[in-house]
Amino acid sequence: MNKDKSTVLATLTLASTGQLKSWQIRTAKQLMLDRLDTGISVTELAEACALSRSHFSRRFKESTRMSPQRWLREQRVMKSRELLKASTMLLTEIAQECGFSDQSHFCRTFVKAEGMTPKAWQQQAICPIPVVA
Repeated sequence: MNKDKSTVLATLTLASTGQLKSWQIRTAKQLMLDRLDTGISVTELAEACALSRSHFSRRFKESTRMSPQRWLREQRVMKSRELLKASTMLLTEIAQECGFSDQSHFCRTFVKAEGMTPKAWQQQAICPIPVVA
């Protein structure tokens, strides 16, 4: 009898790991990427994954080790780095393209993520300073 209870307990523990299913992770990430410039609410993501908002948020964080908002912010910074490196867009255009509310918001977020302003990062990425050994 104890063996049966242990088996049931182990099965329940494995079944409730708190992570999203692979289709839910793919769906949520793709929705966020598709709406990078306009944004998407956690409620909309949760509905697409057939979960409540709070349940989705907990499981997304358990699955990715970051909140949906943080994951989205990191994707926005990543896209802004690509644009800074490969385009001649103005900072205001990059901010808009990446879904930041304005240039100031973009610059604050970028500095927190990269440790330097977007312009400084761009100059370093385009013309890196050689390291003297």
